[in-house]
Amino acid sequence: MPASPSTARAINDRLALRLLQQEGPLTAGQLKQLTGLSRPTVADLVERLTAAGLIAVVGESGEQRRGPNARVHGIVADRAHLAALDVRTEGVTVVVADLLGTELARASVPIADDSGTGPAVEQAVALVERAAKEAGADRLHTVAIGAPGLIDPATGELRDSSGLPAWHRRLVAALGERLPARVLVENETNLAALAEQRDGAARDRDTFVLLWLGLGTGAAVVLDGHLRRGASGGTGEIGFLPVPGTATVPSATDCEGGFHSLAGAAAVTALAEAHGLTAEAVAGEPYAATLVRAAAGLPSSGTTAPAAGRGLSARRADPRASFLDALADRVALGVASVVAVLDPGRVVLGGEVGQAGGEELAVRVGRRLAVMSPLPTEVRASGLGGAAVLHGALLRAREVAQDELFAPQAR
Repeated sequence: MPASPSTARAINDRLALRLLQQEGPLTAGQLKQLTGLSRPTVADLVERLTAAGLIAVVGESGEQRRGPNARVHGIVADRAHLAALDVRTEGVTVVVADLLGTELARASVPIADDSGTGPAVEQAVALVERAAKEAGADRLHTVAIGAPGLIDPATGELRDSSGLPAWHRRLVAALGERLPARVLVENETNLAALAEQRDGAARDRDTFVLLWLGLGTGAAVVLDGHLRRGASGGTGEIGFLPVPGTATVPSATDCEGGFHSLAGAAAVTALAEAHGLTAEAVAGEPYAATLVRAAAGLPSSGTTAPAAGRGLSARRADPRASFLDALADRVALGVASVVAVLDPGRVVLGGEVGQAGGEELAVRVGRRLAVMSPLPTEVRASGLGGAAVLHGALLRAREVAQDELFAPQAR
C-alpha cells in the first residue's frame, strides 16, 4: 500500500536529515539531487525542519551565477548536547559533544580502589557535570556509558559482576537521578566494535569480530551489520573459553583456566617476565600493555631487554620477538575458536594489550591462524586505539538522540 501523506513526509524528513548529517550543509538543489524528490517537496521539508528547529541557514553557496546565491542549510548542532563516558576500574573519561559529534569538552578523573562506592560515584558524576558546563551545555540530552561487564538485554542495565567495582553499577543510576538526560550503558567491547565498524579497522566490513585484550578478555560480534548480544547478553565472553595450555578449566563463576588465563593482562605480564622483559610503568596504561608496546617497537615503552647471564638461550637472542611470538601463539588459540564458529572474515585486535601490539602482533596472530584454520581470516590491529570506546559511546549517543529528535513531530 502507498504511504500516507504524513508517513511520506516523515520518511522524506528523516532522509534529508541523514544526508545533512553525512554530507554536511547542503542547498535545496543539492538535497533535490541526492534525494530524488521534487523541488516543491524539498521546499516543504526544508520549511518543516526549519520550523522544528532542526536545521537552519548556515551560509550561501559559492556558485558563480546570476542572481542571489542559494542558501545552504545545515543541522542545528546545539539542538542537543551529548556525553560519552569510558568507565574503567581505575577511573572515568568523559567527552561532551554536540548533535553532529563535534567534541566540546573532555575530562578525566582517576578513582582509587579504596575510594568507596559513594565517593567514587560522586567523583564521576561531578566530572560529567563539570564537562557539560565547560561545553556550554545547559542540559545533556543523551549520555552513553561504556563499561566492562555484561549488559542485561531485557533491562539494559549493567549486571553485578564479580571482580568489577561496585560503583560502576551505581554510577548509571546516579547519572539518571542527577541529570535530566537519557542514560544508556553498553559493554565497552561492543562500543569499540561499533567505532571500528564506522571509522576504524572494520569500516569496510559488515561481518567481523573484535577481540578485546586488556585487563580481561572479551569479544564483540558483528554479523551482517548488526551487533549480536546473545540471549543473556553474554555473546563474546571469550574469557571462559576452554583452551589448551591451562592448568584447569573455567567454571560458571570463574574464568580462571579459560582463555583469560592465557591472554588476560596478568598472564601477559607473567609471560613477558618469563622472557626476561621488564618495563617502567606508564601512567594510565596497564603494565602488560606497556610490555607489549615496547616489544612491538612502538613509542612510550621503557622496556629493557634482559641482561646477559639471566638464563637466555642462544635461540632467544631477541627476547622481544620471542615474547611476541609466544603471545601470538596464545591469542591465536582464542581467535581460531571464534573463527571456527562464526567465520567472520576479519578479526580486529583491540583493548589495551591488542592496541599496544599493533600490526606486529596482528601479523603474528594472522600467520598462526592461517596454519590452524581453513577459513580465510584477516587479523587487523585496532584503527582507533585507546579512543575506540569513547568514540563508540558517542556514536551510540548520537544515534539515540537523532532517532528521537528526527522523529515526526506531533501535529
